Amino acid sequence: MQLMASFIRVCSDYTLARLELALQFPEMQPPPLISRFTDASEETLRRQWEYVESQVCAAQTYVAHLDARVAHCARNHAAFAWLRRNTKELDQYSRAVRWVLTVTERGTA
Repeated sequence: MQLMASFIRVCSDYTLARLELALQFPEMQPPPLISRFTDASEETLRRQWEYVESQVCAAQTYVAHLDARVAHCARNHAAFAWLRRNTKELDQYSRAVRWVLTVTERGTA
């Protein structure tokens, strides 16, 4: 499934952006983790999706919170811009995965 591969790729990019931001601003609480799938099967996706989806939501909340803090120096740092971009992509892929899961569940019911 190409969609899942794309999600996994952006998740890896998010992990690197998260690490870079944490290294640049060690005094800040780091962005939330997003778990990796144990494998790329549809069964694993269905079993682990809700948990991973909730982690993507937590990442979005983190970015929105930091974005709202106008005076925070991390807000204008390249590492945060990268994290923000990856979080936005994860949200887009998450919506697509949720749609596919919903449509396929309806088709099998």
